Amino acid sequence: MNTAAIPQTDPKAGYLAHQAEIDGALRRVLEGGWYILGPEVEAFETEFAAYIGAGHAIGVASGTDALELALRGCGIGPGHAVFTVSHTAVATVAAIERCGAEPVLVDIDPVTYTLDPNHLEHTLHHHQGQRPGTVVPVHLYGQPADMPAILDIARRYELRVIEDCAQSHGASLHGRETGAWGDAAAFSFYPTKNLGALGDGGAVVTNHSEIAERVRELRQYGWRQRYISAIPGINSRLDELQAAVLRVKLQYLDADNQRRRALVERYSRALVGEILGLPECRDDAEHVYHQFVIRAPERDRLQTYLKTCGIGTLIHYPQPVHCQPAYAGRLIHGNLIHSEQAAARILSLPMYPELQDEQVMRVAVAIQSFYSPQRIELP
Repeated sequence: MNTAAIPQTDPKAGYLAHQAEIDGALRRVLEGGWYILGPEVEAFETEFAAYIGAGHAIGVASGTDALELALRGCGIGPGHAVFTVSHTAVATVAAIERCGAEPVLVDIDPVTYTLDPNHLEHTLHHHQGQRPGTVVPVHLYGQPADMPAILDIARRYELRVIEDCAQSHGASLHGRETGAWGDAAAFSFYPTKNLGALGDGGAVVTNHSEIAERVRELRQYGWRQRYISAIPGINSRLDELQAAVLRVKLQYLDADNQRRRALVERYSRALVGEILGLPECRDDAEHVYHQFVIRAPERDRLQTYLKTCGIGTLIHYPQPVHCQPAYAGRLIHGNLIHSEQAAARILSLPMYPELQDEQVMRVAVAIQSFYSPQRIELP
């Protein structure tokens, strides 16, 4: 039996799967001599916008920058309230604060882990005196948030909607890609994402020409003409090398996502009899399983046991943002019981397209042996 360690994620495997094409793309850029905001970025922006079904994509330096610039591109800044979840990567809240707005935290649906529209409406009802801002739903773990309900609420309260798509490349709801629902969307191309670069990268996607133009200005010092800043901006540019890599990997995104779904089916069949909470997909959605997240009794002991078996796991995320030292006691929020309960029980099992079926079986058998030491069997 192959007992090599199984990592929770493996971006190197994603490189090796397309090594010749990626190496060729990198060589093309290196030999071309144009390294910042050149033809590769322009081509990737066109291709990625077409993939999402949006009018514009603007490449930037990271997913966090993408969300900040999407917010600023929609006119969000000091004095605005931005309604989002606490059960998310801290980058969501960091980006809101970087543009000067005030995060207001909303609880999640306990099944999908995405923003709960009912709690959003309850929260908005109690913050009607604040300056209108925006809602930032997070499509977490590859699961689309309930966009029809969120958009309906946002329209009634005259709020913008900016999607956090850092974990949902290729996910869709009712046949529409995540990133094509709101006023704008932010994507991350961190190496472990479903569409990952070989370093940091991000993009803002929008159907609004005026938002796209403002984001293009903001990503490069607010320039409308070179060296002349029309508005205060920052330096946040997707470089040519990363764009070239992303152009290669975008061609395989749908196939990689389909492989993730096949791995999920195998995990689910193997673990169906265990005392675990398995992921559930929203109706009429295409979940892309950026993470395969279970709810596990004795989670910390299970994680330690799996480590002794050579199986990598992670917790996405061990503390809601409002409980973390940098934010505790200073963010606006009500009862976030589902966010807090999720953080205490969730565990991300190995998940990446190059994961092998037999490795999934190793993980499943190890989990079976932890909960039922006398019953170690393949499904």
